Amino acid sequence: MEKIADDIYAFIWHSYRENNCNTYLLDRDGYRILIDPGYYHLSQHWEEGLHKRGLSRRDINLVVVTHAHPDHLEGVALFDGQSKVAIGEGEYTWLKKWAPSFEVDLLLRDGELKVGNIALKVIETPGHSPASICLYYPERKALFTGDVIFRAGLGRTDLPGGDGGKLKESIRKLSHLDVEYLLPGHGEPVIGKKEVAKNFEEVAHYWFQFI
Repeated sequence: MEKIADDIYAFIWHSYRENNCNTYLLDRDGYRILIDPGYYHLSQHWEEGLHKRGLSRRDINLVVVTHAHPDHLEGVALFDGQSKVAIGEGEYTWLKKWAPSFEVDLLLRDGELKVGNIALKVIETPGHSPASICLYYPERKALFTGDVIFRAGLGRTDLPGGDGGKLKESIRKLSHLDVEYLLPGHGEPVIGKKEVAKNFEEVAHYWFQFI
């Protein structure tokens, strides 16, 4: 577990042998949001970090899933109704076509999401998946990007529902935000306003030609 900024903790996935996503914790004034719990069988990745803070998954108020790919979504089953679960409304509609029994507590659209004193902006960012979302924490200038954009890379578009044109539009939209912490679903964070801006520019310059 790594402290990124006030209220923000990262569980970065470093294994080269098995795929999983990064998980993030927002912890402020007794309210806690967990972003992208990853694969079910790899939950120790973030659960051990919670334990070091004297927490368990029962202390999580809300679990937010950026998109419905298994390496981001599966872990919600661990909560078994103990915490609320949220996903983008469009992504949920798509997910129900192949997982009709999957249920959530909250469907998200563009706009504000507030849990206690944690105020986030939900941004619809399709392209990697049909209706993925990103979360922007204006007070900390932190952007949780799921698999939309990474350090020196972007989300693949060859999976069901992927769309290169929409992914470019989503990345361009995110690039206009005031961001000091770009926190992706895979790989290392990008920290520093100039570094974040440079990352957006380099991703667009190199990767946009391939999607």
